[in-house]
Amino acid sequence: MRKILAVAWKELRQASRDPITLGMLIGVPAIMLLLYGYALSFDVRHVALAVQDLDQSRASRELVSSFINSTFFDRTLDLAPGAQAEDILERREAKAVLVIPAGLARDLAAGRTASIQFLADGTDSQTANTILGYAAALTASANVELAGRSLSRGSPPIDYRPRVWYNPELRSTHFLVPGLIGFILMLTAVLSTALSIVRERERGTMEQLRVTPLGAGQLVIGKTIPYLGISLLASVVILVAADLLFGVRVKGSYFDLFIVTLVYLIGALGFGLLVSSLVDSQALAFQVGTTLSMLPAIFLSGFIFPLRSMPLPLQGITHLVPARYFLVMSRGIILKGAPLTDYLDTFAFLCLYSFAVFAFSWLRLTRKEG
Repeated sequence: MRKILAVAWKELRQASRDPITLGMLIGVPAIMLLLYGYALSFDVRHVALAVQDLDQSRASRELVSSFINSTFFDRTLDLAPGAQAEDILERREAKAVLVIPAGLARDLAAGRTASIQFLADGTDSQTANTILGYAAALTASANVELAGRSLSRGSPPIDYRPRVWYNPELRSTHFLVPGLIGFILMLTAVLSTALSIVRERERGTMEQLRVTPLGAGQLVIGKTIPYLGISLLASVVILVAADLLFGVRVKGSYFDLFIVTLVYLIGALGFGLLVSSLVDSQALAFQVGTTLSMLPAIFLSGFIFPLRSMPLPLQGITHLVPARYFLVMSRGIILKGAPLTDYLDTFAFLCLYSFAVFAFSWLRLTRKEG
């Protein structure tokens, strides 16, 4: 044990003297959370809206106000009668056009259905679908208000009271931040261990360590412990930044989150060891580690794309991605306040993966360095 602690202390001192490595492990996660948290968002706000109000009545003005006051739309242009809405979208002067025909107020007063037209730029399908969803919701709200005014007595047939749990404001940041934590920790943990072992080989210091009384296993464990501690410290930095910058607070148990993060990091560090056993240069270790850790954590974990929307063969592959399991548990603990006991099967899969990868990497590396 003394030999392992000596190697760990040596590695910790070496990392503290290397500002690039230290910055990558502690500073980069916070910076990445800041950039991705603000830049990566599914919310669509302040959509440029052009309005063509051909009715010019109180009812039409109230309808337009309901769109503008929602903060989803900004009224950037008023179209005169006869103006072509298609030209406005083509020149990108607006992302959507609301057309209110003449006679809107007359039809509403007579109890007839009044039609309005809403045009959206569909070049970006995801944004267009979001905009159409906003417009449909605002129109439905206006319909409810108009129907309530027209009822002299009695109650509407349906008492509609929507409520959203866990994220009532439907802010995509709350959905993305737990995924960012898993992505950032996977990337930094894999690169730190992979580069650490390969750097020793490139500098020739690995040969010097081999002639010491250290066993290969003691060497590997000693070099891994400091990066486990630094990664846990980076986790704390990320959680504090998420709270201060985005208001994402841990609603569940910090101890449960610590256990999940610890097991997840063991698997990530083990994967970094595996990468270091396959390559012999820092440049190649960086490329391989980045590719094999970053892409699955983004695309195959449910971080951005729903897993159930993927083809069945691809869904099967996602079971090999540890970020998938971490993401399910971290979102449950952070956003819902759920206990770890609600995710025992998911936690078991993560434990199996992490310890299997670490054990395989440790055996392979000790055989190579022994």
